[in-house]
Amino acid sequence: MGRDGLLVPVESSTQTQTQTQASLKKKTAVSRSWISLDHNGESSILDADKYTIMRRVQINARDLRILDPLLSYPSTILGREKVIVLNLEHIKAIITADEVLLRDPFDNNVVPIVEELRRRLPIENAVYHGQGEEEEHPGVQHDVESGEENEFPFEFRALEVALEAICSFLDARTRELENEVYPALDELTSKISSRNLDRVRKLKSAMTRLTNRVQKVRDELEQLLDDDDDMEDLYLSRKVAGASSPVSVSGAPNWFLSSPVIGSKISRISRGSAATSQGETDIEELEMLLEAYFMQIDGTMNKLTTLREYIDDTEDYINIQLDNHRNQLIQLELFLSSGTVCLSVYSVVAAIFGMNIPNILNKEHGYAFKWVVILAGVVCAFLFLSVISYARHKGLVGS
Repeated sequence: MGRDGLLVPVESSTQTQTQTQASLKKKTAVSRSWISLDHNGESSILDADKYTIMRRVQINARDLRILDPLLSYPSTILGREKVIVLNLEHIKAIITADEVLLRDPFDNNVVPIVEELRRRLPIENAVYHGQGEEEEHPGVQHDVESGEENEFPFEFRALEVALEAICSFLDARTRELENEVYPALDELTSKISSRNLDRVRKLKSAMTRLTNRVQKVRDELEQLLDDDDDMEDLYLSRKVAGASSPVSVSGAPNWFLSSPVIGSKISRISRGSAATSQGETDIEELEMLLEAYFMQIDGTMNKLTTLREYIDDTEDYINIQLDNHRNQLIQLELFLSSGTVCLSVYSVVAAIFGMNIPNILNKEHGYAFKWVVILAGVVCAFLFLSVISYARHKGLVGS
């Protein structure tokens, strides 16, 4: 009890603090959840903070911040010295030469990707067994080398799963939007109402947001295809093989690798030394992979462009209809205004003869009333027809 005689709600405040701490722990648990998948498809759940992840894959904080779900970063495929940082919508992953770290594995959109990675990451041939038997059987060395050349690198298998997943996801969202937009537009053209207009407005907003998401992924793939150095940075297995060769930069200090700029330069030096011994670096394999999914995401973008054009055409059609209704109202207003002017002439004649002034026609000529009414009506009708004829001649009124 306080000095003023008021009770302090200790239990309620304690309960509120407990709920707040529980919610914060839940958010922290979600943001710390990772899943690790190796080249055999075996997975393990990790509950690690960002510093543990940085030490595990040797990545700097700036690159890891791209995968933070609390920050808004555009779609990114970033090649570093030992990792590939992948941020594609809900797919936030770190790919190394022998491991994939995927964030928020229990998310509904991420669970199918985890299953696909488990299915497609294991190697179907016996290249690794052949490497182990190379020392015992020197005669199979050539076969092992040819198998290594034909083998699809681990990082590209993981990258392919991610690209396929995001392209399929965006294409599915586009098809769902098409199934809603086309009937809504057809209904709007048949009946213009506030409900239909509001429905189309919401669908158009959803289409704009989806278009921006697809455009970001498409721009990232296009930028990656235009830069050969960036594509070479994604060859992690080649870097590992180059680092194990006599000409390597494995002796570089760790603080060099922590910098993305210097790490990229070291990566290029390593690639240059490997290319000197093996010939010109071949990126055709990765280029074909990226081109395939670029064409797929470009097809999704074309669908959205066609949908936007259909919406614009519908808007133009509705505006034409509204203009037509507006013109009809203007014509009706013209008819009413012309009739009012003609009746005002008739009213002037009636007002003149209704004055309290002695008039010779009111005394001796009883038939004068009939002729005045007839002549005034004829003059008003003639004036009305003249106005309408002039308006039609000028194109102000339809025929």
